[in-house]
Formats: sequence, C-alpha cells, structure tokens
Amino acid sequence: MPVDLPSTLLFLGRLLLGGAFVFAGLRNIQNAAFLTGLMAARGVPKTRLALWAGIVLQIIAGVLVIASLWTAIACTVLVMFLVVATSMFHNFWDHQGPDRAARINGVVGNVALSGGFLTLIAQSL
Repeated sequence: MPVDLPSTLLFLGRLLLGGAFVFAGLRNIQNAAFLTGLMAARGVPKTRLALWAGIVLQIIAGVLVIASLWTAIACTVLVMFLVVATSMFHNFWDHQGPDRAARINGVVGNVALSGGFLTLIAQSL
C-alpha cells in the first residue's frame, strides 16, 4: 500500500476509475436482455456478441487500471469503449426535454472519464 500522498491519490484514482468500469460491467450482466434490445434497436450487428465483448472489456480493463498493469493499453481501450458507448447510449440528438438533458449529462460524464484515462495514460508513459 502506498505511503506518500501522491502515490495514495494515484492509487485511489485508479481504484475509482477502474472500479467504476468493473461495477458497470457486472451491472450490465444483470441488464443484458434490456441492453441487447437497446443495441439491436440502434442497429448493432451481432448484438449479443457485441454486448458480451463490451462487458468483458469493461471488467478486464477496469481490473488492469486498478492493478496498474498495462495501464496505457487498458485506458486507451476504455476511451475507445466510451466513444462507442456514448454515441450508442447517449444519443441526445434524438431526444427532447428531460430525457435529452439526462443524455447530455451522460456525454459530459463520459468525456470526464476519458479525461481521467488520458491523464493516467500520460502518467504511465
């Protein structure tokens, strides 16, 4: 366990960023039927395979970020995942009112997560 403040903060940052994706991947397992339908409606080919690939990617890359293993690769993969997921699930341009606002908030959150991952990539190089 790190003992100095910068190392402790870096560990906590990795735990929070990576942990969010491990949690999301596990949660997506429970919501697989709903997500498969949503992805099919958006025209995703081989929907079930795409969903499970995304779930596995979230969990494995999240664990790698937490463990500080292959950080640059794991973070790059998660940024690419966020780009795809944002366009698929946070399509605010197709919505109005409160639903649009909620989806815009999802975009902003994913942009912030991407910024955190880019910071970890820079730190790991």
